Amino acid sequence: LVFVFGLEPGSPPVDAILIILAVILAASTMQVAGGIDWMVAMAAKAIRKRPKQVTLIAPLMSFVFCLGAGTGNIVYPLLPVIYDVSYQAKVRPSRPLAMTVVVSGIALACSPVSAAMAAMITLTDVAPYNFSMVEVLSVTVPAALIGIFLTSLVIGRSGKELEDDPEFQARVADGRLSAIAQGSSAPELTFTKEGRNAAYIFLAAVMGIVIFWFFPDLRPTITVEGVTEPIGVTPIIQMLMFTAAGVMILVCKPKVKDVPESSVFKAGIVSAVALFGLAWLTDTFIAAWETEIVDTVGGWVNSWPAEFLIGVFLVAALTTSQSTATRTIVPIGLAVGLSPAAVSAMWAGGFAGVFTLPTNGSQIAAANFDETGTTKLGTKLLDHSFILPVLVLAITTAVPGVIIANLLY
Repeated sequence: LVFVFGLEPGSPPVDAILIILAVILAASTMQVAGGIDWMVAMAAKAIRKRPKQVTLIAPLMSFVFCLGAGTGNIVYPLLPVIYDVSYQAKVRPSRPLAMTVVVSGIALACSPVSAAMAAMITLTDVAPYNFSMVEVLSVTVPAALIGIFLTSLVIGRSGKELEDDPEFQARVADGRLSAIAQGSSAPELTFTKEGRNAAYIFLAAVMGIVIFWFFPDLRPTITVEGVTEPIGVTPIIQMLMFTAAGVMILVCKPKVKDVPESSVFKAGIVSAVALFGLAWLTDTFIAAWETEIVDTVGGWVNSWPAEFLIGVFLVAALTTSQSTATRTIVPIGLAVGLSPAAVSAMWAGGFAGVFTLPTNGSQIAAANFDETGTTKLGTKLLDHSFILPVLVLAITTAVPGVIIANLLY
């Protein structure tokens, strides 16, 4: 665009990348210290308490802990527990497994420390929108909870009951799977004291971010050109996350050399690189053609606002990255005149699109853990067990979210 077509380079999302790097360091340090093990053990305990409601409880636990940790990686160790609980309760395992995986996607629109939220607030919490993270969360969190509840009602009635499923019956008949017996086959998940403390430290930093956002008078002040004002939340997020990582190293004694090798660190760095390149490219293109984009896309969106939801959904599906979908589509939605609140609602719903294609690691893991064969990856690209939760959750999150946005703002 610059060398061939002569466009002026856009602005790379430096603030968002710095937030992501700080959060990645803290979250991966927590993982190495055992903090994610503690989170997973707590979630597993809650799931086992109500086995008959596993299709609702498991996705809610996925939502809560993905929200707190800012990453969807927490669902991996939960999958065998969810399978075991649903199997013993005679619940079709594909229901809670598929729901849990898809919910981990929209949870990142509700997390103060996700890469997607870092990208979002650098777009909305600026003039002329001045729509802060707290205001984004006031739309996305209740919308997501409504979506999870409604989707669990739909998915809870999808497919045949486990004991009536022909694939399950065939596996029992040929000896690949034993008949349902009482008792759990999955081992109890354990954690260490250091892991618990690491999780406490990380979650305390997350709460600190929210508190400083709610109460700007608590922030340190700086004077610029004679004007004294609180420092922005962007550097506060970076400071608190780096501080949390340092405290975890001192208190919990993780193996620091293992931090760059952790799954959270690797996934986070990939997100940062993708965000850097694609967001810079998008900003360069939109800045050069803003008038044409606003006139053309604006007409579509004004006639049918769901166009924006479809845009986020499709980009998330094709890139499997919430942060990339954010930096690519949200600027267009804001530029054509959608309110930041409505954008936030449809942005959250669109994140379900990440699991449209059965190519994500968590989808493959869920299918592999389900020994009954009810969780399928399909053979025709869209005939997998996750597609119904994806579509239903996108709609049941976005529509209530828009209603909430209109009521609040």
